[in-house]
Amino acid sequence: MLAQMGYKEVELYGPFPFSALEAIQFWNAVTPSLGFSGSGYFGHTAKEVKDIFTENKITIPSIHTDLITLRKNMNGLGEAGQTLGFQYVGLPAIPEANRKNLDDYKKIADEFNTIGEQAKKAGLKFSYHNHGYGLKEIDGQIPLNMILERTDPKLVFFEMDIFWTVAGGADPVEYLKSYPNRYRLMHVKDMKQKKQFSGDGGDSKQWIELFSNMTTAGDGVLDLKSIISQAQKSGVKHFFVEQDMVAEPEVALKKSLDSLKAL
Repeated sequence: MLAQMGYKEVELYGPFPFSALEAIQFWNAVTPSLGFSGSGYFGHTAKEVKDIFTENKITIPSIHTDLITLRKNMNGLGEAGQTLGFQYVGLPAIPEANRKNLDDYKKIADEFNTIGEQAKKAGLKFSYHNHGYGLKEIDGQIPLNMILERTDPKLVFFEMDIFWTVAGGADPVEYLKSYPNRYRLMHVKDMKQKKQFSGDGGDSKQWIELFSNMTTAGDGVLDLKSIISQAQKSGVKHFFVEQDMVAEPEVALKKSLDSLKAL
């Protein structure tokens, strides 16, 4: 289906067979409320997944995993990368317990450097996908800026989610301009109306409140043409269509790609 639509790349999300047990247990607990029926390899082996995508001429440049697996099983990630061909291993969100205050953000930024070094040794590149938190000042500093400035550009890369960036009160274009070559990947989605979090964007309740405001790329109010144009100038290499909750994914995926091709 994806290949017929014209998609050339996908980003996989965990947990995977090599993921930490804690991550698998957490995912099994939350998936019923999200409506997902699977993740990772969807019952296949890594080689089978690779063969399926190769047959359809689709590559896998990136996956999302969890912090515990990044800490405990970089070798497993590296082996999977060799089989599937992905280069980037991404953290989709910083656990809430690890971002209670500015000192927590400093600690996680320093750990990102360590994880990035370990990823490099495993033949991978570590990336952090921003959510909507970390975009408001804490003790005079914006945590996301601090993470960008405290991490080694050779070891830590970034994936911008444009919806959550705007929901957090920030401008995607300005971040791309201010931090060239730090963002290498992007989640592309749209907003029905430009809305921000009811608070600081720090908990899942605030995220879920905005799910209904997501829409298919090109159907909303975000200036996707300007954002993607600046992203290309600033070093983003991989663009992934994403819509967290959607009634007809086949329709949304096709419509999104058609809209983006027309920009």
